[in-house]
Amino acid sequence: MEDYNQLIQIRREKLNKIREMGVDPYPSFFELTHKSVQIIENFDELEEQEASIAGRIMSLRLMGKAAFCHIQDDQGRIQVYLRKDKIGEENFSLFKMLDIGDFIGVQGQIFKTRMGEITVLAAEMVLLSKSIRPLPIVKEKEEDGEKVVYDQFADKEMRYRQRYVDLVVNPEVKEVFIKRTRIISAMRAFLDQHDF
Repeated sequence: MEDYNQLIQIRREKLNKIREMGVDPYPSFFELTHKSVQIIENFDELEEQEASIAGRIMSLRLMGKAAFCHIQDDQGRIQVYLRKDKIGEENFSLFKMLDIGDFIGVQGQIFKTRMGEITVLAAEMVLLSKSIRPLPIVKEKEEDGEKVVYDQFADKEMRYRQRYVDLVVNPEVKEVFIKRTRIISAMRAFLDQHDF
């Protein structure tokens, strides 16, 4: 529990540093042009075009003057590539203070990496929300064509107690909620049409 409290304290200190930089850590507006799934499904038409996307940082890899991260929006995940020379030194310093769980908005060019992953090369990055509480880190890897999940948030009691975390970390749980809502809406519409 001490480690968890230390993580929260570190994140609060980062939040204060971000405010000292003159950055609003909770802006009220960011204009989206695409969702992650739209970009991935329509890559052939969108390649080398500009896109504006936003989402929660789910993975983070800093490599000197460049960084990769995966952001998750309400429809899926997409990789973002940030370079210091492209987004500027001040914005890159801000990005280095971010953590998994923070929300960012990115505007940039859509391309495919050498590894074949569809990515947005950021020309602009905006912090949309700094999270204080850390998320459980779930790692996914593809081995022999199958997706393998490590450090899964799977304890049943914890999943029910912290439903909000379960919805963020386990996308299949969110899908169940969405399907349930659609089924109930369809049943309501059917019953309304038949005067029940």
